[in-house]
Amino acid sequence: MLALVPDRNQSTSLRRALAVLDHVRERPGLSLTQLAEAAGLPKSTVLRLTAPLLETKLLERDRRTGAYRLGHGTLRLGQAYLATLDLRAVAAEESHRLMSEVRETVHLVVYDPPHVVYIDKVENDANVRMASRIGSRGPVHSTAVGKAILAWQPDDAVAELTLEPRTKHTIIDHDRLRAELAHIRRRGYAVDDRENEPEVRCVAAPIFNHNDAVAAAISVSGLTSRITAARVRELGPLVAGAAARISRKLGSPNR
Repeated sequence: MLALVPDRNQSTSLRRALAVLDHVRERPGLSLTQLAEAAGLPKSTVLRLTAPLLETKLLERDRRTGAYRLGHGTLRLGQAYLATLDLRAVAAEESHRLMSEVRETVHLVVYDPPHVVYIDKVENDANVRMASRIGSRGPVHSTAVGKAILAWQPDDAVAELTLEPRTKHTIIDHDRLRAELAHIRRRGYAVDDRENEPEVRCVAAPIFNHNDAVAAAISVSGLTSRITAARVRELGPLVAGAAARISRKLGSPNR
């Protein structure tokens, strides 16, 4: 008679496999040895955990070098997820309108504590391209989109944050961040003044859903040579206006 694998062992294996997948996501091209070291597991265990991931195309392994990278199965999962996310479709018209109006890159993000996840991007091809990628993550405390969302979260969400400095301008004091979030609530939009990248400014506003809870944020980003401190004051109301129109389309009762 075959012995059943205890549920706890299955759960542990699943968590380890997901951790391995995440290590490859963060550092594509890891060798078996590097992946084992990153995961803190024996190479034999990593081989066992990656076998079903390779079979389902969630992982791929280079036949020549043995390096691991994400497989096209992850793309199918991502596309399936995004297909159910009506926010992108609802926001698309306003995102393109905003980009056309300000001629800068527009981002749409959702909240995945303690990060924001970029789910759409509309670029002005005439400008320098932003390094952000759809599906990538950013910190909430140093990005305008993150602060625009964080301003409407419970105080516990702020208290639990690790405020790592991204540039010399990053806010790394919790009390100062709380004061900044209060200012964002009064003003209606957030500003990243070279806090996440040294040469980039960003202006963002929150998007509210049908429950009038913050569901996402939209932003305008560009080099400081184009988005000056004076231009921030011009962009703020435009971004906030786009966010309000998207919020209304999502059914927000108070926007």
